[in-house]
Amino acid sequence: MGDEHGEGATEGSVPPWQRRIAQAFRVRYGSYGEHGLAWRLLTPVVFVVAGTLFVTSAVNSGGTDLRPGRYDDLADLAADRSDRIAELEQRSARLQAQIDRLTDDLDSSALDEVQAELDRLRGPGGLEAVEGPGLTITLDDAPRQVLDDGTGDISVKIVHQQDIQAVANALWAGGAEAVTVQGKRITSTTGIKCIGSSVLLQGVQYPPPYVIAAIGNTTSLLDAVDKDPAILRYLRDAETYDLGWDVELSDELTFPRYEGPIETSYAEAVDPDDGT
Repeated sequence: MGDEHGEGATEGSVPPWQRRIAQAFRVRYGSYGEHGLAWRLLTPVVFVVAGTLFVTSAVNSGGTDLRPGRYDDLADLAADRSDRIAELEQRSARLQAQIDRLTDDLDSSALDEVQAELDRLRGPGGLEAVEGPGLTITLDDAPRQVLDDGTGDISVKIVHQQDIQAVANALWAGGAEAVTVQGKRITSTTGIKCIGSSVLLQGVQYPPPYVIAAIGNTTSLLDAVDKDPAILRYLRDAETYDLGWDVELSDELTFPRYEGPIETSYAEAVDPDDGT
């Protein structure tokens, strides 16, 4: 009983504040133990994830910078442009020197002769405006009542491209200095195409009536028109089906310059034995 009394006396002799401090230490040390275990488990996981990210970035980059380069410095950009401009200027200077050398090699008299020949051909080629006496011929389809009367061949009651071309060719043959169709200057290579009931000239469709005019000696022009076989056939159809035909002489006509393409395309025969 003395021992039990002694233990009770010892425990009872500890002040209450010391017991509270001891209890707080036990709670705190227990919490540290729990957190220490969590950190010991989490730290390896963090290192593994970080290592995985580093390896993935290295593989994707292929040894290069993942971020594309940019001109962040305006001075570098200006220097690059300056180098490019200097390179182009040097190339331009070389080409200009080549042009100057070739120009110096030309014989000035030969160049003048070629230029004079080109100037002389501008008029016949239709590249200059022309004025002078001439004539105007107008072609037109038969009247509507004739077209719809159900008799005869409808194709002979309307104007075709070959009728317009026949008049233009006859005027050229009669010595025409210049010819227009629907007020458009044409040359000897101008194509006239029939599109349905209209005519296509230089990419534009024109309905009837069709006006063909020429500048030149009117006597020679009329003589060529009166002798052309294709025009004579048209005149016979005009008399039968009342097709339009009108000729008007003029003392002064003014034609614009030719505005169409001046390059020509043509086919070339090939040798069947050359393998092409």
